[in-house]
Amino acid sequence: MDGMTKLSSLGVLEDLSNVLPDLESIYKDLHSHPELSMEEHRTAGIAAEHLRSAGYEVTEGVGKTGVVGVLRNGAGPTVMLRADMDALPVREETGLAYASKETGTGRDGKTVPVMHACGHDMHVTWLLGVATLFAKARAAWRGTLMTVFQPAEETGEGARAMLEDGLVRRFPKPDVILGQHVMVGAAGAIRYRSGVVTSAGDSLQIRMFGRGAHGSMPQSSIDPVVMAASTVLRLQTIVSREVAPSDVVVVTVGSLQAGTKENVIPDEALIKLNVRTFDEGVRTRALSAIERIVNAEAEASRSPRKPEITPLDRYSAVKNDAEATKRVADALRSHFAADRVQETEPTTASEDFGSFGSDWHAPSVFWFVGGTDPETYAKAKSAGTVAEIPTNHNPGFAPVIHPTLEAGVSAMAIAACAWLAV
Repeated sequence: MDGMTKLSSLGVLEDLSNVLPDLESIYKDLHSHPELSMEEHRTAGIAAEHLRSAGYEVTEGVGKTGVVGVLRNGAGPTVMLRADMDALPVREETGLAYASKETGTGRDGKTVPVMHACGHDMHVTWLLGVATLFAKARAAWRGTLMTVFQPAEETGEGARAMLEDGLVRRFPKPDVILGQHVMVGAAGAIRYRSGVVTSAGDSLQIRMFGRGAHGSMPQSSIDPVVMAASTVLRLQTIVSREVAPSDVVVVTVGSLQAGTKENVIPDEALIKLNVRTFDEGVRTRALSAIERIVNAEAEASRSPRKPEITPLDRYSAVKNDAEATKRVADALRSHFAADRVQETEPTTASEDFGSFGSDWHAPSVFWFVGGTDPETYAKAKSAGTVAEIPTNHNPGFAPVIHPTLEAGVSAMAIAACAWLAV
């Protein structure tokens, strides 16, 4: 990064220490009041109010609950910054003073606990911090800053909902799209890569049919529990026996439901599973194998009906633009210590962030910021127990506020300045 860009980023960050107390309060409030996908009304209202007070042109209700803020500051590039807002149907077990006690209504109409178990509350706070700093330091940059607060990342529908609501048509085309995600890792450490950074993800629901009977008369049944259990075990062979060891694929059965009583053989079973891949050919092969195995197990069990296989959601792999990624990495390395900004391997987590770049035909860059207490992470790494640290989506997932908050705000501001410098 050239000297002028560095000076601009320092100018934007000059007021960071002064806004941190407010940002910490916002973060704790958001964490205490999580909202499920497409129900982020309170969170969206907080974002919109904050942006308006900072002087942004604000549009609410984009894709139902999405919020877009635009700050024009003279001629220059347009940079889009994105944060996702939704939480998960998870009961929080962090023990934090500001832990969530909220509940919501799930897609099945049942009441569920709600928690920010993936760090989207931190993402919203980061972006509000960046929006504030750019509004306060207009002399340090030129161009247009567009902030996008997106709903429903967890269900894979939020980015698409905003795009289908005219995001590309209604707002300026960005020269670059930037996003970041808090993950397990030493707080403040930044990890990036060029090319594929997150996997494609496919979620499926499989309904298998049998014939119910009394538990004492199994000969009168076609047992969907046994059918489903055999299917789950057979699905594991896709990874071990149908895909080359050099190719990455994850097949996870996260839900298996059947029956209500121990002495009643039910007449159907429900399986929900998730597939993660980096290569489109591997994805096609894995999905084909799932269909083949499910149908074969049903036929072997004399199922009265062919299983129903229903797609639940679909995420495309997120691919970082090579030139834009280098520009971001160079900018970050000019600000942070060299050991804090490192290249990483792709992750089998999935994101809908890539949809914005695809639809806008604009380069995008997505990176990760560590949120684990540095001492805790160092001890776990030394002991070989990093895998035991609560990950995203775990009831115990809780980024430490500092220095995670400062690092995320700084990283996003510095990356934006790589385009918006005076």
